[in-house]
Amino acid sequence: MPRILQADVEEVKSRTNIADIVGERVALKSAGVGSMKGLCPFHDEKSPSFHVRPQVGYYHCFGCGASGDVYSFLREMDHVSFTEAVERLAGRVGYTLHYEDGGAAPETSGRSRLYAANTAAGEYFRTQLLSPEAESARRFLGERGFDAGAAAHFGVGYAPRGWENMTKALTAQGFTRDELTAAGLVSAGQRGVYDRFRGRVVWPIRDVTGQTIGFGARKLYEDDQGPKYLNTPETPIYKKAQVLYGLDLAKRDIARGDPRRVVVVEGYTDVMACHLAGVTTAIATCGTAFGAEHIKVLRRVMGDDSAAGEVVFTFDGDEAGQKAALRAFSEDSRFTAQTFVAVAPDGLDPCDMRLQRGDAAVRGLMDAKVPMFEFAIDRKLAGYDLSTVEGQVGALRAAAPIVAAIRDELLRPGYERVLARRLGMDPTAVRQQVQREMRGSREQQHPTAEPEPRTSGEAEGLAPVRLRDLPRTAEVALERDALMGVLQYGHRIDEALLTRALSEPFRNPALDAVRESVASIADRTRVGWATTAADAVREPYRSLAGELLMMPFPARDEAGALASATDMCRRLILRSIEREKHELLGAVQRVPADSEGGRALRMKLRDVDAERMRFVES
Repeated sequence: MPRILQADVEEVKSRTNIADIVGERVALKSAGVGSMKGLCPFHDEKSPSFHVRPQVGYYHCFGCGASGDVYSFLREMDHVSFTEAVERLAGRVGYTLHYEDGGAAPETSGRSRLYAANTAAGEYFRTQLLSPEAESARRFLGERGFDAGAAAHFGVGYAPRGWENMTKALTAQGFTRDELTAAGLVSAGQRGVYDRFRGRVVWPIRDVTGQTIGFGARKLYEDDQGPKYLNTPETPIYKKAQVLYGLDLAKRDIARGDPRRVVVVEGYTDVMACHLAGVTTAIATCGTAFGAEHIKVLRRVMGDDSAAGEVVFTFDGDEAGQKAALRAFSEDSRFTAQTFVAVAPDGLDPCDMRLQRGDAAVRGLMDAKVPMFEFAIDRKLAGYDLSTVEGQVGALRAAAPIVAAIRDELLRPGYERVLARRLGMDPTAVRQQVQREMRGSREQQHPTAEPEPRTSGEAEGLAPVRLRDLPRTAEVALERDALMGVLQYGHRIDEALLTRALSEPFRNPALDAVRESVASIADRTRVGWATTAADAVREPYRSLAGELLMMPFPARDEAGALASATDMCRRLILRSIEREKHELLGAVQRVPADSEGGRALRMKLRDVDAERMRFVES
């Protein structure tokens, strides 16, 4: 494949704000001058250690050591090639790329083609919703309160009956049958491939960035022998355990909410009903139970690093809905946010509630929410006769594991009292049973420490040096803070001053390795120079360079940060001058004062003193 011109690679990067790209996956908030932070998308964590510095176009996680620029972020998150990452961002900023052979852009392959095929299929389905055959689909939507505007907003379409209508339409656009198969749009039979979705209402399923990655489809006709709902199978870009329908539409309001609230509903029409009723943070799983991977996605979008957020599960009031709630409860402790359950008294789902009682009733459902733990306890107690001693004891044994699973030591005693009140039992007896459950749970578990994610240094057998490993001395603090300032604001520091500050070796070997890389950069005014310097640091010090580049700089504003960084460069120079002066004084004492060598040393000493005064007075 022809290579993209390096100048274009740099130009696209300079036109792209890395915070916008990362912010589509991770809720970012201010972390000091020029820095933003959020929960790391590369490893599971409770508090944010993932920092983004838009000014230098770099990210770094202080937890797992992951770091890089906007291209490496896309490559890691979406598993695309470098060329595909550049092409995707070029398309985003409207920049025409040029290739080394001077030709036009080549046809992309791999994952990019799967995205393109799904996008084309989504457009095809939308146009088919206007066809005469789609009357049944339009009626289905209308009966559920969704007009043409609602269908357009959510991209709802129609897959026509017939075996290869969509296949013919997309192959005419240049997609191969192999590509359509890989995208999950067609299935293979004895006579070849055929459309996977036929005679159905179709919802496009998009990732958090808004790219179509698959579809969910509901059957309309009695002679359809398939399941009621049919989803895209697992593909390289569609992983149902990580996909949440509607998140692309909900993420902005989730991040802006106060508190930040996510509403988890059961299906596509429920998401539509909630959004149209004003509950614009509703999302749903796609053909699978709500699980740990979904939680990871939501926590990053919510910025779930405190108990201020809310996750509200809405389930049908029937037995299946209650079981779904209890399954979600098993994952509850993975959220830092508070979790609730909202079930309509008459068992209506949000779509039916909107139809029968209007938008206000859907919004009011949020007011009827109860804490997840309380809901789980009540469901357990519902199967016992609490008017009898036997029923109370059986209910206690059934519900105690729920309370024992509460990890928050401040929250657990409160639910012990809740359970005691529900049962009408002595709180001490309830507490003792909960404690027994906790001890039993610990005995059954055989935890193994989960290794920290390995950085490139570890992969090579070298233990990476981190900031926390540096000695705590004044000399090291100066070198550390100076490098932090240079990496972050070096493009604004006087070039002569900066070159002089970096000309002498540092006393700490790890920091000196970073200094060497920074000093080797010829043009520190070029966009992205600092990331180039950090990436070029030899192992095992590369991760240290990333941390220095991303650490929040201790200053009130940009002007203060620049002044501080400049002052530290002067201090490095003064330290070097003082060292040279000390060496000269020693040499002067070893040479006769009236000798030619002695006179030369004294003249040199005078020049060093003069240089020192210039930096002291500046």
